[in-house]
Amino acid sequence: MKASDLTRRQQAVLTFVRTFLQEEGRSPTLSEIAKGVGSSAVSTIHKHVQHLVDKGFLSRSHGRGNNIVVAMPDAEMETSPGQMGASALHPGPRLYPFCGDVAAGAPILPESRALPIEVPNSIHRQRDEVFVLRVRGDSMVEDAILDGDLVVLQRKAEYRNGDRVVALLDGEEVTLKEFRRDAKGVWLVPHNPALKPRLYPLDRIEIQGLLIGVMRSC
Repeated sequence: MKASDLTRRQQAVLTFVRTFLQEEGRSPTLSEIAKGVGSSAVSTIHKHVQHLVDKGFLSRSHGRGNNIVVAMPDAEMETSPGQMGASALHPGPRLYPFCGDVAAGAPILPESRALPIEVPNSIHRQRDEVFVLRVRGDSMVEDAILDGDLVVLQRKAEYRNGDRVVALLDGEEVTLKEFRRDAKGVWLVPHNPALKPRLYPLDRIEIQGLLIGVMRSC
């Protein structure tokens, strides 16, 4: 079945769910879907969602009150329900820019010069502003992040104490450390017993991204 074969309301629900997934990185509740399509009847939205599940366009999750729906990727929208396997119901890998090494000597490459690299959905979860770096060194070995591993990061507006981040120092050196901020400035904390935390004034440091996953090197 094609999406064009759905009723207008079913198409509206499906479009809202897919857009919500892309923008929010999670599935909407039935109440959020109702509000998004201009309906005051959650029970009616439940029926539309169930029709979309029956027709193979959505898959239901049984967590959090059974109110979460998971949409198919765009590329699968023309596939008949009988042909769909588990991979058609869940987003797959995405390509994100590989921007070089986390090492002294150079800032992160501009994305216009970066090469694409595949990141599994279990890490990216449909996030935006994601990029990949290769680790050089052993400063985070107690976090099981080893020399040569690929780390997946997301640019954020704010960072919290305890976050693992990539920081740019003096516009030149890139390093992966735990982020801690207090009245003195920003502490970059290694997770290696042979190394000590270092304190930096705010004007010397720029946080480039939050660690969201690690891909082991072979």
